[in-house]
Amino acid sequence: MRRFPVPRPRSPRLLGAAVASLLLATVAAAPPSTAQAAATGGAPAPAATGELPGVDEIRSSPNIRQVANLPKQAPFDTTSALGTDIAFQGRYAFVGNYQGFVVYDIARPSAPTIVSQVHCPGSQNDISIYGDLLFLSTDEGRSDDSCASTPLPATDPASWEGVKVFDISDKTRPRYVKAVETACGSHTHTLVPGKDRASVYLYVSSYRPRADYPDCQPPHDSISIVKVPLRTPTAAAVVATPNLFPDGGNPAGGYSTETSGCHDITAYPAKNLAAGACLGDGILMDISRPEQPRVINRVRDTENFAFWHSATFNNAGTKVVFTDELGGGGAATCNEAIGPNRGANAIYDITGRGDRRAMVFRSYYKIPRVNADTENCVAHNGSLVPVLGRDVMVQAWYQGGVSVWDFTDSARPQEIGYWERGPLSQTQRITGGPWSTYYYNGHIYSSDIQKGLDVLELRDWRTWTAHLVRYREFNAQTQPSYLSW
Repeated sequence: MRRFPVPRPRSPRLLGAAVASLLLATVAAAPPSTAQAAATGGAPAPAATGELPGVDEIRSSPNIRQVANLPKQAPFDTTSALGTDIAFQGRYAFVGNYQGFVVYDIARPSAPTIVSQVHCPGSQNDISIYGDLLFLSTDEGRSDDSCASTPLPATDPASWEGVKVFDISDKTRPRYVKAVETACGSHTHTLVPGKDRASVYLYVSSYRPRADYPDCQPPHDSISIVKVPLRTPTAAAVVATPNLFPDGGNPAGGYSTETSGCHDITAYPAKNLAAGACLGDGILMDISRPEQPRVINRVRDTENFAFWHSATFNNAGTKVVFTDELGGGGAATCNEAIGPNRGANAIYDITGRGDRRAMVFRSYYKIPRVNADTENCVAHNGSLVPVLGRDVMVQAWYQGGVSVWDFTDSARPQEIGYWERGPLSQTQRITGGPWSTYYYNGHIYSSDIQKGLDVLELRDWRTWTAHLVRYREFNAQTQPSYLSW
């Protein structure tokens, strides 16, 4: 049995000699287009005429430009092979796909290359990285836990769903080493490093139980916690299934979704905090004891939030942004009929201390552009742009494109940049657009469901300090802390 080396702690490295002089130089050298964008609020309208972009037509604010696109390659190049989440390590990006995952070399962001592709079908193949280990989520019934499995209804007691573990010490030949079955499968998972640095935990989110699902029985108000010993990952196993909603959570009926598990959890290990987006509830948890997370506050929005999808903390841990995936990612919700407060982000301030911490609603944020009715568009996965002294986030909006926005004033969020393609079709709705968009070591990387990997460059005097922050490893749902003023 192979024993895996335990990686060093994954802390960001801040570069920055002569910061003040560099700031002055950057402001002085800001191009007119960037200065103009700042003066007009950051992101001008898509076109002076107000017309929607044509099929695949790229539009952006002056401070964002595309530097590369690498289309999906066979066997991941079909419409049903959806590109999903992204994790990073050193010079590599790892991108999930409903058919498996892809390893990219991004040492030259303007010319990414494919290092390897692993064919291992299973919705959604949500992905994370730690040292020499890669983790994949499977959230559909499969005939077995192998990468050669075929679909099998979840009503069949023999069907398998859960988490797969790969050895990626050789990026050209990832090797499958372990599978762990979890209740209701694994729609997403969140990596939480163990305090002893000898293991990691995966908080597995899954939802929507049914009485005729043998492995997913109602009420399913819990998550599964998988412990992975780093030196012997073949010993990975479920060690806890804490009930987060002993009262059942948000009930059925009304505008918002019934709580029956969680969709996604973002951990902030440096603060011993996690935020759970749990269908009809948003929760704040103390994770100082990783096997025993405790809910310390819960919020609910039955007027404007249909489906609590994901969460992002600000760097100080004093705010949290929740997303509402109205329509499940397949609907056109960025239009006048839906309006600005639904299918949006909700920004909460975190007040108080210890177990008295509470989340207080401040405002909504939604992209200010109207999309076509053939474009699936709603708030989706994003991350902080590690700007010193401000709260700035980059975010995917499916066919609504990429939005960079500032929520330093949590009551008055403002977009400062955007990039988007026109619709995949003007006559039919095809699921597409950016699934996940994250800032990593100087560039924005976006996993487009149909178009592959996009690399964008953000040039703006308000965000220049992000170039000083470097990560060895980055999982957006295991939020790192960076130095701040």
